[in-house]
Amino acid sequence: MKKALLILLITLFSASSYGRARAIHVFVALCDNQYQGIVPVPEKIGRGKDPSMNLYWGAGYGVKSYFKLKTKDWKLVKQLQSSNPIVLDRLLFKHVTEEIYLLADAYDGEHIKTCIEDFLKASNSQNPMRIEFESEELSFGGDADLLAYVGHNGLMDFKVNIKYKEADVKKRDVIILACYSKAYFSSEIREAGANPVLWTTHLMAPEAYTLKSAIDGWMIEETGKQIEERAAQTYNEYQKCGIRGARNLFTTGFKNLSE
Repeated sequence: MKKALLILLITLFSASSYGRARAIHVFVALCDNQYQGIVPVPEKIGRGKDPSMNLYWGAGYGVKSYFKLKTKDWKLVKQLQSSNPIVLDRLLFKHVTEEIYLLADAYDGEHIKTCIEDFLKASNSQNPMRIEFESEELSFGGDADLLAYVGHNGLMDFKVNIKYKEADVKKRDVIILACYSKAYFSSEIREAGANPVLWTTHLMAPEAYTLKSAIDGWMIEETGKQIEERAAQTYNEYQKCGIRGARNLFTTGFKNLSE
């Protein structure tokens, strides 16, 4: 009897765990010629207060445009209002075949530091966020299963001062698409207790096709090395940089890190 009850409880727990919708939260710091230390881009895609045509959001390979218009795997299900005035656009996507939701936040480019700090805090299970959608409560922020940062590597220009918690921290998966992200974000990600699924070793264009490719691998529980290779193949397809260069650009985990 006790054995049968234990099996029933395990079955119910497993069903509940797998039945919960998985959540991805993407933090995008809008490209900004005025407030970020970047090589200037054409003016219309470098206005950090205008998401509509921004390089990392509304332009052809920006997060909004790519996931809304250029992939059949994701469907935009709702445009949300944020109570945070520096989040200029907030979109909720759902995968067309899986119970996986993606929340994408476009931060005012002037406030890139806040965007990065919010991403890092969420990587440390801080600031959980709940969103109601069709009678389902979705978990983002510090309760998301996967967190991603897309944009300029602001840690090249400033330091962050975050108090990371050590107790009750789940090792959350993170993706950081920014130039030299492994070198600059490593100490913060270590302190956050997060798992770097994918980050970079050199200059790169943080466009959404790489993000989507990495998410594809994460969804089917590929290893970090498999996701790394997937990202390199996709990046080379779009950038024509040569597969050797693309493979040298992406990496996973902390191994062989020189800090």
